[in-house]
Amino acid sequence: MKIKPLYDKIVVERFEEKEEKTPSGIIIPDTAKEKPQFGKVVAVGPGRLLDNGELKPLSVKEGDVVLFNKYAGNEVEVDGKTYLVMSEDEVLAVIEDYQA
Repeated sequence: MKIKPLYDKIVVERFEEKEEKTPSGIIIPDTAKEKPQFGKVVAVGPGRLLDNGELKPLSVKEGDVVLFNKYAGNEVEVDGKTYLVMSEDEVLAVIEDYQA
């Protein structure tokens, strides 16, 4: 199944958090970690609908790595993968040269 967002919506695949250990070697479970606020844009809508009826293209594009608010977007699950669907307004920044 493919997701095609409408208007100024984008679909983001959140990066997975690496396994974390405390200095004493205790592994922190996924439920106790905060979710990453970075992700890769996998789909974008056609643009924002302006009052005059025109579509303004979005600033982000597929493949961009973006920084977003902790509570941004809505989680959806498609084919066993979890994605965030959010407005372009919820993107705080585009990260250039991101090293995973």
